Amino acid sequence: MNPTVAVSSFSLMRGARVLAGTLALATLVASCGEGSQKKAAAPPPPAVTVAKPVKQTVVDYDEYVGRFAAVDRVEVRARVSGYLDGVHFKDGQKVKQGDLLFTIDKRPFQNTLDQSRANLTLANSNLSYTKADYERGQQLAKDKTITEQVYQQRAQAFRNAEAAVAAAQAAVRQAELDLRFTELRARIDGRIGDRRVSPGNLVTGGSGGNTTLLATIVSTDPIYFEFTYDEASFLRYRRMATQGHDIASREGGVPVSLKLIDDTGFVHKGRMDFVDNAIDTQTGTIRARAVFANPEDLFTPGMFARVRVAASPPHEALLVPDVAIGSEQTRKFVYVVDGSGTARPKYVTLGQLSGSLRVIKEGLGPDDAVIVNGMARVRPGLKVKPQDEKAPAAGAGVKTGVSPPPKTN
Repeated sequence: MNPTVAVSSFSLMRGARVLAGTLALATLVASCGEGSQKKAAAPPPPAVTVAKPVKQTVVDYDEYVGRFAAVDRVEVRARVSGYLDGVHFKDGQKVKQGDLLFTIDKRPFQNTLDQSRANLTLANSNLSYTKADYERGQQLAKDKTITEQVYQQRAQAFRNAEAAVAAAQAAVRQAELDLRFTELRARIDGRIGDRRVSPGNLVTGGSGGNTTLLATIVSTDPIYFEFTYDEASFLRYRRMATQGHDIASREGGVPVSLKLIDDTGFVHKGRMDFVDNAIDTQTGTIRARAVFANPEDLFTPGMFARVRVAASPPHEALLVPDVAIGSEQTRKFVYVVDGSGTARPKYVTLGQLSGSLRVIKEGLGPDDAVIVNGMARVRPGLKVKPQDEKAPAAGAGVKTGVSPPPKTN
């Protein structure tokens, strides 16, 4: 074969292979470009639910922690010394005023009373004799039968007899009183604690500081709730009071509500009863007190609770669902959708929570479209597809607090 022809054939075959490879590479590049275009296609805007803030008439509240305290507290102590003879109650039971609680051995006091009565009888007898002798002496002195000295002696004996009768009468009254003090009765209605002394023990009585404590009684209905608030709050309350909005009056009567540790809301109603006359210089707070009815003994002295006090007159406010509130470190925000369908964050100042609604004090307008559902799919500046949600109707009239949101359809 001619060498020139062989070289030409080899070159043709090599060119064909290069062309085929080039076509395959072009096809691969085209297919990759098509896939990249598919991947680069933007996703559709996420669907979110929006609603306008709810307008309601609300009252701002302040919350404080405090303790319950008994209106009356009585320590049962003996007024006379003696051996304890009996205990007439069960530890922890409720007692009524006048109920018999303890008895002290009465026999020594009965003997003292009998002796005092006998001394009174003797003194009365001596008084009768000296009185008759004195009256006879008056006539004898007029007749000059007895001297003036004898007459004065009879008069003195009569006056001494009168004084002895008065002393004997006082001794009888004291003995009767001591005998009555051997029965210790409840001075108030309430609940008594446990007995501190068992029968048979010597009880020290009297009016000194070393008397024996037998038990303690605390009243239960009504009951006090004591708490403190700071100087700034005190000034705010006083200024509102001068404007006709009494919040925490010293005269009492301002309604408050209370929440126990296991309550879901402030369901117990009471009223302000007392505000102290001076601010504590060490803590910068002032003592206040509310009173609550306690017919079921739910509240116990010493128990912790939270009290809610009105902190403003009624005013209109905007409320949004609490689930629409987001957090950015210490700041709170909501997402709103502008006219172009873009999600924008708005930083807000929060108020109190009522049900599922949160009061917005600052940062939100009444016509803002707030995203209430789908926040997890939203980023600032992202286009969204808003869907309106029917907002809960605002409550009519002035409320004593933020009303819970009405049901939505």
